[in-house]
Amino acid sequence: MIRARQSRVWAGLFALAALAAALVGLAAWSLSAAALSERLDRALLLTARTIEAEIERFRYLPGLALEDPRIRAAVTAPDNAARIDAANRALQVAAARSGADELYLLDEGGTTLASSNWQDASSFVGENYAFRPYFRDALASGAGRFYAVGVTTGEPGYFLASRARIGDRQAVMVVKVDLQPLQTGWAEAGGALAVVDRFGIVILSGAPDWLYHPLVPLDPEARIAIAAFRAYADLPVLDRPPLLASAADLASNRIDTAEGRRALRLRDLPLDDWRLIGSAPLDPAWRNALAMAGAAALVTVALGALALTWQQRRRLLALRLKQGRILETRVAERTEALAREIEERRRAEADLREAQDALIHSEKMAALGRMSTAIVHEISQPLAAMEASLAAAILSGKIEDEPSRRRIEKARGNIRRILRTIKHLKSFARKEAGSLRPVGVDEAIAGALDLVAPRAATSTAQIRFAPEGRSPVILAGQVRLEQVLVNLLMNALDATADHPAGQIEVTRQQTGTRVDIAVRDNGAGIPPSLLARVTEPFFSTKAAGDGLGLGLSISRTIVEEFRGRLDLRPAPGGGTLAVVSFDLPDTGKAAA
Repeated sequence: MIRARQSRVWAGLFALAALAAALVGLAAWSLSAAALSERLDRALLLTARTIEAEIERFRYLPGLALEDPRIRAAVTAPDNAARIDAANRALQVAAARSGADELYLLDEGGTTLASSNWQDASSFVGENYAFRPYFRDALASGAGRFYAVGVTTGEPGYFLASRARIGDRQAVMVVKVDLQPLQTGWAEAGGALAVVDRFGIVILSGAPDWLYHPLVPLDPEARIAIAAFRAYADLPVLDRPPLLASAADLASNRIDTAEGRRALRLRDLPLDDWRLIGSAPLDPAWRNALAMAGAAALVTVALGALALTWQQRRRLLALRLKQGRILETRVAERTEALAREIEERRRAEADLREAQDALIHSEKMAALGRMSTAIVHEISQPLAAMEASLAAAILSGKIEDEPSRRRIEKARGNIRRILRTIKHLKSFARKEAGSLRPVGVDEAIAGALDLVAPRAATSTAQIRFAPEGRSPVILAGQVRLEQVLVNLLMNALDATADHPAGQIEVTRQQTGTRVDIAVRDNGAGIPPSLLARVTEPFFSTKAAGDGLGLGLSISRTIVEEFRGRLDLRPAPGGGTLAVVSFDLPDTGKAAA
């Protein structure tokens, strides 16, 4: 009787243990699966925002690049090599500073006019991309987007295009964004994320064996579109097996791989009808469920209640520790953010003080200029009277001594030289009208040399200018052109101030319909790392107090107003070479 009863108790305990194990195992599996799905959903949400943010930060770039005068000039004159070269260099700088992979300009036929990779072996220049959807969409609606593998470089990227009408032509600017760093991060995190494009092809994935495989079998329309758009260049995506046998398998939220069965979560992206896939192995969930079932079976008989209490306390402690770590992390992040904000405010205040000091110094120089103009005006009249008096003394015939006559003539010559300098200063200080008129290049150079002559006389440097042939005529402003040349000559004199044998050479060269004015010195030169910044406002390589850093910036603005170009580069053999280039006007326009 007792033995039978013990048998029933043991049978009941085993049945209860089996039931507890089944219930706990099933509950553990459900919780693990739910937690896994929730974790994947959070990862998909974060990934979707990351992808959209990465693409959105380049959305403005094509339209903004089309506003660049160098780009517009290249569109209106695609056969002008100089304009195409300027556009190539502008796109190269824009791509480097924005972080874009490539930036290139297409004409209305889809042929590349200029590209940021114009110097590379895989340059886009001359390639035709009229078959790409982003080009067709941009022509049709003004903007286009498309992800594809480059047919020229073989590198994938996301293409953003904008259209603009420039004159009587249409042009499309395209920026290529590299999204591969995203999948690199996914691979380091375990390869649980992937992106499927509108055709159903996996284009980004942390798992290399998923990349460029169809998610489900492709329909005929998708195959035709892939071949027409060459979306994946020469990759054999149409021959690769799909990851799922059919579209119905998506509803099961499971996928079988070589590593085993994995959970599958999907999220639609409004961006180009993309879909995000998140996957994670189910083996840990199964192992967790089995372990919980075994534990439940073992503790049900003897230590059920105690085990449940202990398990509850353990979970609570783990949750509190996790919350404590999260709180500490957030406090540290906020502290770091505040430190960065304080540092940024300090830098902003320092920049503001420097700008205020520069403006005060600029106002002082302006006041000094106005005062010197008044002084020049007052000096010119007595000097003119002195010259007239000396002339009258010569004409009177009363001075018969030849040495005295020579000294008076020499004095008259010096006075006339001072008056010419004053005339140049008054003309230089006068505000010139903004309209363009014919200006002789050699005349402007000679005027600038007269203005810097007093400074050159106190310097050890020698200035040489030996024009050959007839002086060309350009459309500009006499005074403002002299201002540019005076600034370049003064910079050259500053650069050769410490040189025992300083040489400054001014040349004028006409090539076809273009004239170049070059100022070359043998001074210390400008470091290559600073050449790109010397024309920025308030940037100067001189010691504090020796300049505002505005001369080259103003000079560049003036030259660009004359439709010219100012280039600074190292001179062969040392020093700096400054070249101002202008297009010669048509004979009829110059006469008008």
